[in-house]
Amino acid sequence: MSTSAPLDAASRDRLYCDILNRELVCALGCTEPIAVAYAAALARETLGAEPTHLKVDCSGNIIKNVKSVTVPNSGGMHGIEAAALLGAVGGDASSALEVLESVGERDLARTQELLAADACEVSLAEGVPNLYIRVVATAGGHAAEVVIAEHHTNVVLRALDGVAQEGSVAAAQGCMDAADASHEQDVALTLDGIMEFARTGDIDAAREALERQIRLNSAISEEGLTNPWGAQVGKTLLASRYDDVACRARARAAAGSDARMNGCSMPVVIVCGSGNQGITACMPVVEYAHKFGVSHEGLLRALALSNLVAVHVKSYIGALSAFCGVVCAACGAGAAITWMAGGTPEQVGATVVNTLGNVGGIVCDGAKSSCAAKISAAVDAAILGHNMAMMGRSFRAGEGLVQETVEETIASMGYVGRVGMHPTDVEILNVMIGKTRV
Repeated sequence: MSTSAPLDAASRDRLYCDILNRELVCALGCTEPIAVAYAAALARETLGAEPTHLKVDCSGNIIKNVKSVTVPNSGGMHGIEAAALLGAVGGDASSALEVLESVGERDLARTQELLAADACEVSLAEGVPNLYIRVVATAGGHAAEVVIAEHHTNVVLRALDGVAQEGSVAAAQGCMDAADASHEQDVALTLDGIMEFARTGDIDAAREALERQIRLNSAISEEGLTNPWGAQVGKTLLASRYDDVACRARARAAAGSDARMNGCSMPVVIVCGSGNQGITACMPVVEYAHKFGVSHEGLLRALALSNLVAVHVKSYIGALSAFCGVVCAACGAGAAITWMAGGTPEQVGATVVNTLGNVGGIVCDGAKSSCAAKISAAVDAAILGHNMAMMGRSFRAGEGLVQETVEETIASMGYVGRVGMHPTDVEILNVMIGKTRV
């Protein structure tokens, strides 16, 4: 629970817009394989030549989230080796999380050659942050090293032949300082502050990012509803009850994940470092805004609320864990739906509590097709939480992890996700990589 001193309105508005602009960035495909490709592209750029060999050390959560997902623009390839080699061969490091946007057929063919030659070695890095990627690229007797930690684009080391590149140490310190500053920003968030910002705040500084989130995430959602991507969770939902707004909200969120988890090359706007969370925080809000007849300005403000609530809930858990992050995003979407429906602050808070009390603790077993189904389940719980709250119903303090206040409930659920579920995270990875047989 935040203990920061209250901010004046102008300072709060600047802070909250800064958080939105930091979080709502574009990414092409699942952010974990993209982060691997970005690190490899930076390593090649540092090396100054195409590597003959890559060594990639990753945290368990990176391995878990890259194992089964399709690498975008790869022609259907999967896995860390494919992501790293494609990034090293044809990635544009200057494009960060859109690093693979410009790869072509020649790059795909060369990547396949290197995969066949076992040119990439992957190992599990232990005793590192949950989000950790180290790439060592070698060629011509030289070696380049790049390390990303804590956040998907947070480069903490870039070196050639063991010597940090000019300015890279300062740049790494700057990245760590920025990471610390981001954490301090997130700690300053409160549900009451977020609601007041959505109601009266100056959102102009974040308007472009919010507009882009609506535009890009709506487009990939439509793609997932139009074409047969993955398990087609969104299409399945929409075929069952098209006239039901709750079903449409779940379908539109799930469909975006159907597409992006299975290699769709369309960009998305992420939140909390995740495209799935960016879609979950956005599409149900868009759908309910239509139902309620909310103005476009009202939609933007509701979307700001949704994203900030997602960031607030997720900040207690951390970047990657065994706790499925779409639950955090669904809390944001549910809160925004209640807010658009004219709910009181107490009802908005109850929506968050009801959502966490229902689906808090859904496990993350990596990025893959079933993420779309988990999105559907989380959004369904958020909509139930909204309906309960609007009828004056809520789970009570002392029931499970529910505490006296919404902030205490968010913190308690976050503690379980960050600390309590850490052993679960380890065992999920062991089962996935075959280390544990069940």
